[in-house]
Amino acid sequence: MKVAVISDTHGKLCPKAMKYISACDEVWHAGDIGKIEVLDTLDSVLPTRVVYGNIDGQVLRRTCEEVLVFTIKGLKILMLHIAGYPKKYNVSTRSLIKQHQPDVVVCGHSHILKVIYDKEFNHLHINPGAIGFSGFHQVRTMITFEIQDSKPTNMKVIEFEK
Repeated sequence: MKVAVISDTHGKLCPKAMKYISACDEVWHAGDIGKIEVLDTLDSVLPTRVVYGNIDGQVLRRTCEEVLVFTIKGLKILMLHIAGYPKKYNVSTRSLIKQHQPDVVVCGHSHILKVIYDKEFNHLHINPGAIGFSGFHQVRTMITFEIQDSKPTNMKVIEFEK
């Protein structure tokens, strides 16, 4: 199974990113979607798991969850928009991690790509950075990976000019 992980589209999907997204089996969007049309486009291409972010209005908040916890191919995922990162998780995220004990935590918000193994909580932390055009980031990023034998493998960072 191949997964595309994106975040912070801020209302506009990058056409170049769609090439990589459509080559996957699922896309996970870690919030700050911006417009319902972004979800409509993703949903028309492949199954989408999504959480809303801090910029998302009432329509997206009614459509999406704030936090998702799911297991796929034996891999337990915790996804939310604002999490922090290993050793600097916010209080809410620390509580969710302790409660659910995920194998992978997926988040967004910072516009900073980070993939870190968290030794304290024994999971992989993934923030794909921002794929959208709004924000301070100089490079737009996303991540793809495969799930094999209940483990994330073949992880790739894909970069696009802003």
